[in-house]
Amino acid sequence: MSMKEAYEKKMRAQLDEWDAEIRKLKARAEQAQADGQLEYYKQIEDLRQRQQHAQEKLEELQQASDTAWQDLRAGMESAWDSMAEAMRKASSRFK
Repeated sequence: MSMKEAYEKKMRAQLDEWDAEIRKLKARAEQAQADGQLEYYKQIEDLRQRQQHAQEKLEELQQASDTAWQDLRAGMESAWDSMAEAMRKASSRFK
C-alpha cells in the first residue's frame, strides 16, 4: 500500500467516525426541548457543511496523481483540523 493509499484510508475512516458522531448529535437534538433543538440543528448543519468540505478534499486527493497528492495534503489537513475542532466544540456543548 502506498503512502497515498494509506493516507486516503485513514481520512476515510475519520470521515466515517465523524458521520457517526453527527448522527448521535442529531438523535440528542431530537430529544431536546424545543428551544434547545434550534441550537442543535444549527450546529449539526455547520458540521455537515464542514464534513462535505472535508469529503470534497478527500475526493480531490483521490483524483491526484501519486506525485501531486502531497501538494493537496496541506489543504486537506486544514479542512480536517477545522472539522475536528467543530466536532469537539459541538460535542462539549451538547453533553
